[in-house]
Amino acid sequence: MSRTDAILKRLSALHPKLIDLSLDRILPLLEELGSPHERLPPVIHVAGTNAKGSTIAYLRAFLEAAGKRVHVYNSPHLVRFNERIRLAGTLVSTRRLNAALERVEAVNAGRPITFFEITTATAFLLYAETPADYLLLETGMGGTYDTTNVVARPLGVIITPIDFDHQGFLGNTITEISANKAGIFKRGSKAVIGLQRPEARIVLERTARRLGIVPLWQSEDFHGAAQDGRLVYQDEAGLLDLPPPALLGGHQFDNAALAIAASRHFGLPVDTAAFARGLRNVVWPARLAPLHGKLRDLLPAGAELWLDGGHNAHGAAALAQALADMDRRRPAPLVLIMGMMNTRSPAEFLAPFKGQAAQVLTLTIPGEPNAHPADYIAEQARQAGFAAQASRSVVTALKTAAAQPNARVLICGSLYLAGDVLARNGTPPD
Repeated sequence: MSRTDAILKRLSALHPKLIDLSLDRILPLLEELGSPHERLPPVIHVAGTNAKGSTIAYLRAFLEAAGKRVHVYNSPHLVRFNERIRLAGTLVSTRRLNAALERVEAVNAGRPITFFEITTATAFLLYAETPADYLLLETGMGGTYDTTNVVARPLGVIITPIDFDHQGFLGNTITEISANKAGIFKRGSKAVIGLQRPEARIVLERTARRLGIVPLWQSEDFHGAAQDGRLVYQDEAGLLDLPPPALLGGHQFDNAALAIAASRHFGLPVDTAAFARGLRNVVWPARLAPLHGKLRDLLPAGAELWLDGGHNAHGAAALAQALADMDRRRPAPLVLIMGMMNTRSPAEFLAPFKGQAAQVLTLTIPGEPNAHPADYIAEQARQAGFAAQASRSVVTALKTAAAQPNARVLICGSLYLAGDVLARNGTPPD
C-alpha cells in the first residue's frame, strides 16, 4: 500500500457513513486551517447531474488557451486520487498531496468527518497556497449541503442538466433534487443554466429570483449547435463560428456551448481564438473515448473499443444517441460491456440502447463491494430483452466480444469500472 493510500484509508475511517451531507464539520475545520476557502482565486462553482466534468473541462481548456493558470477540483478520480486536485494546470504531486493530507489530518485530530469533507478541506488548503487565476470547483453530489458549498462569493455559478440520481440523498423528485442543486446560488453572483426539465426550471428560476439573480438560460439566451461539422454559437453579443469539440457526441456541442456562455457572461478573458484552441485541445478521460493499448489488442482488426463512465439514465440516453450517430456514419454491431454500482438500475441504464445493442456482457466491478454482481446485471438485461451473459473479467468479456465481426465495443456503466479499465490498460489520466 502506498503512503497516499494509507493516509486515505485512515481518513475514510473517521466517519461511519461514506456520505453525510452537512456543513457542520467542514466549516470548523476550515476555520482552524486559517479559512483557506476565503483565500481562493475567483471561483466558478458547478452543480448538476450530468455534464459537470465536461463543462469544467471546456472552461479549463478555454482559460488555459488564453494563457491563464487554472485550479480544478473534480470527483471522483478514475485511477489516482491526485486526479481530483489540479494546481495551476498540473495534477498535484504525490509528495505535496501527502504532506497536505497529513497537515489537515493533524488539525482535525481524529474528530468525525467524512472522507469527502476532509479531502476537500485539503484541496482548499492547496488552492489557497498556490497562485492561480481561477478555480473551477465541481460539487460532489448535491448543492445546499455539499461540502464545496462554503465559498460565499463565487464569481459565477453553472447548473448543468438536472435529472434523477442519488435520490436517497437529494430527494425523490426532480423538484426536490433541483432545490438541492440550486443551493449553490449566491446573491451577487452571476449564473448560467444548461438545458433543464420544466419542473427543474421552475425551481431554479424561483431560487434565482429570490436572490436577485438573472440567469442566462440555454436554448433561450444562448444557443450552440452543430452545423456543417462546426460549432455555431450565438448569444446577444453575437455569433461565433468555431471548430467542433474534440470530445465526441452530439451532447458535447451542448456542453461546449454552456461553457462558452459562462465564459462570456462571467467576463472571463477568453477571445474567439482561445475558444477555438480550447475546443480542439479539450481532454476529459473516459467520456466516449477511444481506447488503445493492450485491451484493444484483444479485439481483431476492424473492431472498435470505446470507454465511457456514464452511469445513470440521463447519461445513457446521451451515450446511446452518440452511438446511433456513429452507426449512421459507419454501421457496426454494438457490444456493451457493463458494470454498475448497486445504487443504479441496470434496466434504466440499458433502456436507451433497446434495438441498438447486439449483445450485453456484464461484469462485477473489481474491488467494489457495493457493485452489482455480473449475474444480476445480466439477468436484468435479459428481462429487458437483451442478449446478455456474465463475464469473469473485462479481459474475458473482450475475448467474447471478439467473436462479433467488426464490432463496436463500448465499456460503460460506471466511473469506477472506467478507472479499473484505464489502470489495466496502462493508460491512466495524465
